[in-house]
Amino acid sequence: MTDQILGDAYAEPPTTPRRRRFGAGSLKSCLAVLVALAIVLGGGYFAFTKGVELLSDRFSSAEDFEGPGRGKVVFEVESGDSVAAMGRNLKDLGVIASVEAFTDAAAGEERATAIQVGFYPMKKEMAAADALAILIDPSNLVKSTVTIPEGLRVVDILDILADKTDFKREAFVKALRKPQALGLPSYAGGNAEGYLFPSTYDVGPKATPRSILKAMVDRWKQAAAQADLEGAAEALGYTPAELMIVASLVEAEGRGDDMGKIARVIYNRLEGNETNGLLQIDATINYAMERSLGVGLSLEDLKVDSPYNTYQNTGLPPTPIEAPGDAAIAAAANPTEGDWFYYVTVDLRTGETKFAETYDEFLGYKREFQKYCETSDAC
Repeated sequence: MTDQILGDAYAEPPTTPRRRRFGAGSLKSCLAVLVALAIVLGGGYFAFTKGVELLSDRFSSAEDFEGPGRGKVVFEVESGDSVAAMGRNLKDLGVIASVEAFTDAAAGEERATAIQVGFYPMKKEMAAADALAILIDPSNLVKSTVTIPEGLRVVDILDILADKTDFKREAFVKALRKPQALGLPSYAGGNAEGYLFPSTYDVGPKATPRSILKAMVDRWKQAAAQADLEGAAEALGYTPAELMIVASLVEAEGRGDDMGKIARVIYNRLEGNETNGLLQIDATINYAMERSLGVGLSLEDLKVDSPYNTYQNTGLPPTPIEAPGDAAIAAAANPTEGDWFYYVTVDLRTGETKFAETYDEFLGYKREFQKYCETSDAC
C-alpha cells in the first residue's frame, strides 16, 4: 500500500517511544534456545537470524509513542485491510511505534472492525490509541464529493468535474482519449457519451482524472449488470449499444413510472409502420445543435443536417445523447407492454404525460396541452 505524506513539521524533536520492560535473562534464554535449535536443524545462520527477527518484533511491539504527534500524513485504508495490516502500514509511515500497541488498542474497541475504506489525516509519532480514534470516526475521512445529475452530456459532466475538483477540464479530455483505460465496453466505440454514470462520487487525495472517470464507468457497469443489459438486448432483438441509446432517449423524455412506457413507444416506432421508423424526439435535435436538450424547437431547427435529427432520419441516433440513470436503463431493458406510438406531456408543472395509440388520439392530447398553455405561464 502506498500512502502520500503531504508534509512534516520538524520544529519539535521526535518523541521517544515508551517500551515495556522485559527481563534480560528471559531474552538471553530465548536466544540460547534458538541457537541450539538452529545447530540441531543444520540451518544455523538462517534460523538464528529469523529467530532474532521474531524476538525483536515481539519485544519491540510493546513500544508506543506518547503523542500527540507532529507533521501531517495522509493514511489510506484499502479494501480488505485487517486491523493488523493497518497497524503495519501505520508503523511503516512512522505514525505509530509498533503494531502491537495498535492491535492492543483495537482489541477493546468494537468499532475497529467497521473502519471505512478511504483516506485519513494522521501525524507522525502518534499514540496508537489516538491513531485508532481517528480511523473509527467516519467524519475524519479526507474526501470531497462530486454529484453528477442524470441526463447530462459528456461536455456538461466535464464542466462539473473541472469545477468541483482540482483538475483542469483538459486533463479529463486527455483521459477520455484513452477509452480502454477507463474500462468502456467495446460496443461504446471509444465514445464515453452515455457511459459516465450519474451519481455522487468521493474524490480522495490520490484521485486522478482517469481514476475519477473510471469510477463513473465502473458505476455504469453495476447499473448495466443489474438491468441485465446484454441479456435484455438479446431478448429484445437489439445490441447493448442500441439499448444504451434508447436509455438515453428515455432519460431525456421521461420521468418516474412513465419511463417504461416511453421506452415502449420508442421500440414501437422503430418496429412499426405508424411513424415510418421516425422517432421524432426533440432532444436529439438539440444534441445535434450542441445545446441544452430541453430547449424548444423551431421549424428551422427540424431541418438541421445531422444523423441525430430523428425527424429526418429513421432509426436510432448514432450514440447516446446523455447519461441515463438506473431507472432509464432499467426501462430500456424492460419496457412496459403497450401499443402506444405517441405521448404528450399535458401539464409541465406536474409532468403528467398521456400516451396514445393513434394519431387522432395524439392530436386530442396535443389540443389539451395547447389549452393548458393558454392558462399557464409554465409554457
